[in-house]
Amino acid sequence: MFGSSLVQYAIVWYVARETNSGLMFSLITLSGFLPNVLISVFAGVWADRYSRKSIIILADAGIALVTLVLFFIIRSSDSFFIPLLVISAVRSVGSGIQSPAVTAIIPQIVPQEKLMRVGGINSSIMSIVNLAAPAVAGAILSMGAIEHILLIDVATAAAGIGVFAFVPVPKLKKALERQKGGYLTDLKLGIRYGFKDPFVRSTLIVITVFAFLISPPALMNVLFVTRVFGDNYFYLTLNEIAFFIGATAGGLLLSAWGGFKNRIKTMVVGGLAAAVMTVAMVITDIFWIYLAVMFITGIAVPFTESPLMVLVQEKVEQGMQGRVFSIMNMAMTLIMPLGMALFGPLADAVPIQWLMVGSGIGQAAVAAAIYFWKRYYSQGVPGANPPDNGLPITESAQ
Repeated sequence: MFGSSLVQYAIVWYVARETNSGLMFSLITLSGFLPNVLISVFAGVWADRYSRKSIIILADAGIALVTLVLFFIIRSSDSFFIPLLVISAVRSVGSGIQSPAVTAIIPQIVPQEKLMRVGGINSSIMSIVNLAAPAVAGAILSMGAIEHILLIDVATAAAGIGVFAFVPVPKLKKALERQKGGYLTDLKLGIRYGFKDPFVRSTLIVITVFAFLISPPALMNVLFVTRVFGDNYFYLTLNEIAFFIGATAGGLLLSAWGGFKNRIKTMVVGGLAAAVMTVAMVITDIFWIYLAVMFITGIAVPFTESPLMVLVQEKVEQGMQGRVFSIMNMAMTLIMPLGMALFGPLADAVPIQWLMVGSGIGQAAVAAAIYFWKRYYSQGVPGANPPDNGLPITESAQ
């Protein structure tokens, strides 16, 4: 994760700085985002048909290989913007293939009673990566060439694969069988399952609404800081640091505590805290108080996201998790840009503070609705694992 984040920051920043072109910046951003979404349609099916361990290793190795190719292209050419675009897109495809397999493999190797704690640890790891990667990428770019970062990514991929190769993972029953039917058949089954299963259908609704409502604070906080506190890069840096330190602390707290017995209660409390903090952002013009609010907001985020992921890992049968996580990923990835398409122009027509307050009120309303949605709320208590379609056969390190 750290190596991949370094490369993504480095590529985008390098293109923005060297070309100063809005078109090139848009193209490089899309090349790192759109292929991930498109391949997710198939990646969930693959994660349910084949060995998730093999998918993760092969995808990571493929990303490292094309990154190494880019290294040699940069070393041998003075014009490499087109290769940057192409390889950024290929890396995005690899990430999209890997993502549902990574999420779905966790309940195969983690006992159910430990899923929430592991979810908290994962949240902290992601926050640390998000905190460290841009700082390290900026420092390396200021001291040397972009290809140095590419080699770091190759090295971290090799280390990750080397460790994961020796992790025993039980194989899914479906992965051991001769595959019958095509991808489209499995894809249709996954979509049908997602929309017919009451829990999964309700969870998709919750994810979609939340992703839309958090668009203003999640994607426009940089614009908010610039407008309210001034165009100061130091302030923008502190803004990111405060949030991700808070998110790291929240993940560790959730890991140590484990949350309420009812996963959805943990999610509701986290959602209400995030909603209150979103409104609190706009009630002060003192930057240090704002940073404290961002820190607390960061703490609340793992309490909202991790319980939802853990619930899906607990409630959805193993043979369907790849497809369900793929659908969820597409929903979250597509809805937030749609939210920005609405809120972005609105931020130029009305005070951005109004959007933040509206977002906070909306988040609180959804959290309250979930609490009183008894049929869904009752699903938050862990029960027996669903059929996992698995066999007690462990993959070899090979």
